[in-house]
Amino acid sequence: MKTLLTLCASILGLSVSMAYADTAADSYNMVTKGRYLATVGDCTACHTLPGKPLFSGGVILDTPFGKLAGANITPDPVHGIGRWTFEDFQNVMSNGHGLDGKRLYGAMPFTAYTKVRREDNLAIWAYLKTVDASDNEVQTNQLPFPFNVRTSLIGWNLLNFKEGEFKADPQKSEQWNRGAYLVEGLGHCGTCHTPKGLTGGDKSDQFLMGANLQNWVAPNITSKGHDGLGAWNEDDIVKYLKTGANRFDIASGPMAEEVEHSSQHWSDQDLLAVAVYLKDGAKPVEEAKPIAASDAAMVAGKAIYADRCSACHTPNGEGAANLFPKLAMAPLINSNDPSSLIRVVLAGSRAGATDAAPTAPAMPSFGWNLSDENVADVLTYVRNTWGNAAPAVSSADVKDVREALTPR
Repeated sequence: MKTLLTLCASILGLSVSMAYADTAADSYNMVTKGRYLATVGDCTACHTLPGKPLFSGGVILDTPFGKLAGANITPDPVHGIGRWTFEDFQNVMSNGHGLDGKRLYGAMPFTAYTKVRREDNLAIWAYLKTVDASDNEVQTNQLPFPFNVRTSLIGWNLLNFKEGEFKADPQKSEQWNRGAYLVEGLGHCGTCHTPKGLTGGDKSDQFLMGANLQNWVAPNITSKGHDGLGAWNEDDIVKYLKTGANRFDIASGPMAEEVEHSSQHWSDQDLLAVAVYLKDGAKPVEEAKPIAASDAAMVAGKAIYADRCSACHTPNGEGAANLFPKLAMAPLINSNDPSSLIRVVLAGSRAGATDAAPTAPAMPSFGWNLSDENVADVLTYVRNTWGNAAPAVSSADVKDVREALTPR
């Protein structure tokens, strides 16, 4: 009898241990999944200052209406989200309501996050609860009156927000739907790449067709038009998101940060799914009519290019793979908005460093020895040579960007 009781106790103990191990494994897997999804969503971009604790907030977001600051989303019970329940978090993600129903501004991209499935939000929540708590106090609403009055967001939501999880398109492949889910939802690509209306909401009929944010152009990333990704193939898109560079472009500015902190860490399967989604409906790149080579700005720009640019970007605009961007038939070069190009010529730029491409090539600043007219001429030339075709850049365009970059 004693032996039988001992055996039963051992079996019971083993069962309890196995159940505990299964629970622990489930918990670990949930947190691991949540960490990956938080990376896909690039939460660090708005919630982590360089050198500060992870997700402790304080990142300043400049909007056309004033400044907002990314919230502290660590488990701190006073200054973070330690008092929140999962349902509180779900309300933030699905309908833009914070604790006690406080309405959030669209700078927190809940208009995209509403598409994230509840089970994925559960995983993100599980991960956030494991982050070290920080008592960093953040005043998130730094907008001037009347924009700091949150009741105005009732009308904003009516105009700009449609709640609801992502619904798969049964006419498309599983891979396409995964790409759509990532781009439209957690990846919130439209937050930067979709033009904005007067109220700051997305122009949904121009989804992913490019926008200007703080004198950086988030280019057209559809596969329609010669200023989009029509000339890119799926491998080009995957390589760009994984390494920050491909045969057409090298990421700079906010996109370099996105690649460095987010997309380089995505799985290859997810990157390919995004590429499949973005290339869907691609059409042959149409020929556009460039400015005549005899135009005065083109003649002047050609001489400046030969003197200052051709050594790196080559005389035919082909650049050097993964080092100096290709200028011929590059989407950003053909964009209607030249702000990013002007900014890079004036202030220089450094690409982001990734695990796959640790060398971060740099573009020197030419603002100190090129006049506004010089910059306008050389960019007009570049934007209308080697198959490119885009509006001329004016010295007034350059002056505006130069002034915006001048410290005050």
